[in-house]
Amino acid sequence: MKHTLPKLPYGYADLEPHIDARTMLVHHSQHHAAYVAKLNSALSGLPELHGYTATQLLQHLDEVPAALREDVQHNAGGHLNHSQFWRAMTPSGGGVPRGLLGDAITRDFGDFESFKTAFEAAGVSLFGSGWVWLARVQVDGGKLQIYTTTGHDNPIMRGHFPILVNDVWEHAYYLKHENRRAAYLHAWWVVVNWAEASKRYERSDHVAEHNWEDEGGNLLTVAA
Repeated sequence: MKHTLPKLPYGYADLEPHIDARTMLVHHSQHHAAYVAKLNSALSGLPELHGYTATQLLQHLDEVPAALREDVQHNAGGHLNHSQFWRAMTPSGGGVPRGLLGDAITRDFGDFESFKTAFEAAGVSLFGSGWVWLARVQVDGGKLQIYTTTGHDNPIMRGHFPILVNDVWEHAYYLKHENRRAAYLHAWWVVVNWAEASKRYERSDHVAEHNWEDEGGNLLTVAA
């Protein structure tokens, strides 16, 4: 299987003015595309891994030859994280999460505003480049947690299920917000796709290890 760059579920300008069209164009067509190209290059001589999705590669890095492991991890993670990030946003986003996800956020963070504050603070305090996540821990009753990853690590590498993600690499915000990461994180809530996050949360009880998401970040139908 050759890894491919997924199409965005909206146009490059559709998240304006919160995320500018130029940033979206460069971020998707250059940065994400580069991770896909480098991943295919790294895997070109490993036919036994050609059937693995980016998710499966991160779950089974021990099957990747040591000399290529770091390269595969970085580029598979870059591909998967960006695929999830695009779907975490929508032009009709914002508001507050409802239903099971909204209840879980209130249970684990006290209220929605406390969750937003903690999420933004985690993103601001991350040193260097990385990602800030809301993920469901697959132990201890499935509590929600906010945490960050450096580089292109993903919660699945810790056995957790990603619910929501924001990209805090500088290329995600620098053309509009320059070095004001806090301003970017605060403005981002207007485009958050809570319908997608809610689907991910509701699916997290019934995911199969190797069959819950396709290469474009789309959730697959998984039997309970």
